[in-house]
Amino acid sequence: MAEHVKRSVLPIYLIGVVWLVFGIQFSLHQLWDYILCGVVSVIVFIIAKAIFPDRHFRLPEQEQKAAESPERQEPKQQQSSTGNPELDALIQERERAISEMRRLNDSIEDPVLSKQIDHLEEVTGKIIDEVVQKPEKLPQIRRFLNYFLPTTLKLLNAYDRMDATGISGENIDSTKQKVESMLDTIVKAFDQQLDALFSNEAMDISTDITVMEQLLTREGFGQKKTDTEDEASIHLEL
Repeated sequence: MAEHVKRSVLPIYLIGVVWLVFGIQFSLHQLWDYILCGVVSVIVFIIAKAIFPDRHFRLPEQEQKAAESPERQEPKQQQSSTGNPELDALIQERERAISEMRRLNDSIEDPVLSKQIDHLEEVTGKIIDEVVQKPEKLPQIRRFLNYFLPTTLKLLNAYDRMDATGISGENIDSTKQKVESMLDTIVKAFDQQLDALFSNEAMDISTDITVMEQLLTREGFGQKKTDTEDEASIHLEL
């Protein structure tokens, strides 16, 4: 806590009143008139300061910094734009979804659900990060963004609200059990969505491996067949 001073302005106002009175009642044409007015002003100022002293109070350290040097306060860093409005919206959706999952995870006490929500949060971030890096994959996650992700959050919110009631009832227990059983399928669906984003890369790598194996074999770097394999090959040919 640092001390802060708020200076009284009344003494200044009273000095102005003194000069106003002298200007109206007396002629301020001679040097003596100005000296006399100045002396009276000083006396009035001293008396006014004694009657209306400065106020001293304390501010928390952060408030004091804001009051003393607001121009030094750094503005909040804004998330840099990718230049693509669609990707910017996707990044915002990722942050919103992950933030909501973390809130729900903190609220829901069930350890099994908590672990599943952790996994969903991680996979959701990886799915969207992959699309941000390769925007051409965006059409592949349209259904994920428009249905699976928001519906998952809706189910978790419903579970959280019912769990927060702290009571057991036919509707509450039945709904909670349905959400719990559904989460296993949802986790698998999220994993499959992430895996599907790498289908093209997997196919390309598989093709490259096949071509390289053929070239290596042609150049004599392939694995040599054992005697048993040679005999089996000859037998098949016969």
